[in-house]
Amino acid sequence: MRAKDDQQLHDLINKESIAENKKTYNLRRKPVRNYNVGDLVAIKRTQFGGGLKLKPKYLGPYEIVKVKHNNAYDVQKVGNSDGPKNSSTCAEYLKPWSIHDANDKEDDETFEANV
Repeated sequence: MRAKDDQQLHDLINKESIAENKKTYNLRRKPVRNYNVGDLVAIKRTQFGGGLKLKPKYLGPYEIVKVKHNNAYDVQKVGNSDGPKNSSTCAEYLKPWSIHDANDKEDDETFEANV
């Protein structure tokens, strides 16, 4: 009888621990943004190496080609920017592409040309 009570107590403590860990983990995450096919996005640069420290943190613009399950997307590059031509990524590494992002990139290139 005691072993059964111990097992039930263990399961209860385990469930409470899981709920607490999930709550604290989700506090540090931003809510997922849903994108549709045809939306322009920027994807986060995930591979860093020598000389990339001063490069932009996001690549783009990319167009959403396919919406997958669990907030995953297939994207295709639009234009002549750095990064892979086709990629698959999750919503966590995406942000909406804005004209402001494109203007900043052009300003940086103009500044580098003038220096």
